[in-house]
Amino acid sequence: MNYRHAFHAGNHADVLKHIVLLALLDALKKKEAPFFVLDTHAGRGRYLLAAPESRKTGESDAGILRLMGEAKMPEVVERYLRAVEANNPVGALIAYPGSPLLIAQALREQDRLAACELQPDEASALKELFAHDARVAVHARDGYTAMKAMLPPKLGALKFARGLVLIDPPYEVQDNEYPMIISTLRETLERWPQATYAIWYPIKLRRSLQPFFRKAAALPAKSVMLAELQIRADDSPLRLNGSGLVIVNPPWQFDRQLAPALPLLKKTLGEAGAMTRLEWLKPDA
Repeated sequence: MNYRHAFHAGNHADVLKHIVLLALLDALKKKEAPFFVLDTHAGRGRYLLAAPESRKTGESDAGILRLMGEAKMPEVVERYLRAVEANNPVGALIAYPGSPLLIAQALREQDRLAACELQPDEASALKELFAHDARVAVHARDGYTAMKAMLPPKLGALKFARGLVLIDPPYEVQDNEYPMIISTLRETLERWPQATYAIWYPIKLRRSLQPFFRKAAALPAKSVMLAELQIRADDSPLRLNGSGLVIVNPPWQFDRQLAPALPLLKKTLGEAGAMTRLEWLKPDA
């Protein structure tokens, strides 16, 4: 695969994805019982915003950096900004934390993270990042096969009843990616039905997503919702016009928790044609 997230770190898609991710983790932490997180396409964990890759695209300028210029924001957004700021000197934004780092920093002593990354150099950087964190296991392997092999998770005699799976693939060949996501989820839900699954997806031409949504709604899950941020009109398949997350088995009233964030993100990060969606594909019966 040729995809490198370093070109896109801190962009509008990362902002939405990581706001949702941290809110899901906070929901899990409301109970004392341990939980397990699987990050299927983890990347390298930390990205320097002054690196040539980041400066070549400048995507963080219209993402995290623009958002940080806002004054008063909903708590779910403030929570995300505090997590990003914790990885930087006071008053500066030098590095952007990827999903595995944000997850690890949100874990408690009893919780665990397995981070999968297939690209050798990215996996090597990820292993170095977590070399001294016993709560984190880094696997240089395919994330979909890891879902089938590692779930439901257990550590010795401990079986994790609760957890989160973040599926965040590069979508280099989208026609192949969506069927793989659905088939893997269907199999995994049979073995770990109580977990929450968050699937990130790009928005280029929205109509191409409808088959994915229909199949996600038909999964053997209690409920399925989506949250989207489209920063411009979806009139070109050649650029990232927005992104969203399908959330399978979201926490109770999770839509209400996210609702205040989306109008702010549209206002702050959006261009002409920007819009948001927050709706149920399969309401909780």
